[in-house]
Amino acid sequence: MQRKWQMNFIALCRRQQCICSGQKYRSKKDEVQQIIRFLGKQGIKEIELVVASSIGADLAMAFLTDAKIPVKYIFFDGGQFAQIGKGTRRIMVPFLYLVIKSLYWSKGKTLKKIMWCDDEKIKPYFIAAGKNLTYGNLRRQLTDSLEDKPLPKLSEELQKHTFWEFGSKEEHFKYRNAVMQTYIYGNFPVFEGFNHMQYQIWEPEGFARMLETIIETGRLPNPVVKKA
Repeated sequence: MQRKWQMNFIALCRRQQCICSGQKYRSKKDEVQQIIRFLGKQGIKEIELVVASSIGADLAMAFLTDAKIPVKYIFFDGGQFAQIGKGTRRIMVPFLYLVIKSLYWSKGKTLKKIMWCDDEKIKPYFIAAGKNLTYGNLRRQLTDSLEDKPLPKLSEELQKHTFWEFGSKEEHFKYRNAVMQTYIYGNFPVFEGFNHMQYQIWEPEGFARMLETIIETGRLPNPVVKKA
C-alpha cells in the first residue's frame, strides 16, 4: 500500500552535527547517502513531500540533485540559500560554535538573543544541540555548505512543484530574489508578519495542515498564512 512520506531534512541534517552525541559529520554527500540507505531499508521508492528548513535546505537540495528517488513536492521554509565564500565560512566557525554552545552553557537563556523566541517547548532541543555540538563537526559542515557556487539546477517540472517560502520579517528574506531569478517556474509564498521558522514552531498543526494541502491538491491555501 502506498504511503505518504514527509521527510524533514533539517532534522536529518542536524542529527549528525548537533543533536546526537558521538556522531560525525563528514560531508553532504555522506549525509545524502545515509538518507538514501535509510529510505531503501524502509522500502520507500517515492516521496510525496520533502520539507526542509533553514540550513537543512542545503542538504535537501543536494539530495534532490543527487538521488534518483522521485519526489512529487518540495517545501523550503526559510531556506538559507546563501552563497558565501570559503574564507568567510572559516571565520564563521568559531563564532557559530560559541553561539550554539552558549545555549547549553546558559541552559537556553541565550536563545532569544540568537533567534526570535525562547519558547519553552523547543528550548530543550536547542540545549541538546549546544551540548552535543563538536567544533570538528561544525567546521566540516560549513566547509561544504552555503557554497559560493551557482544554485543547483532543477528541472522545470520540479520547480513548478517546489515552494520556496520565507517569513516577511526574517533575515533570510534577502535570499528570495536570487532564488526567484534562478528558479523562474517555482512558487514563492511569504508568511506575512512572521520571522524565521516562526509559523512552523508556534503553529505546528497549522503548518502540517498546509503541507497536507500541498500533497492533496498541489497548491497552497490562499492566503497561505498571515500573522494576526
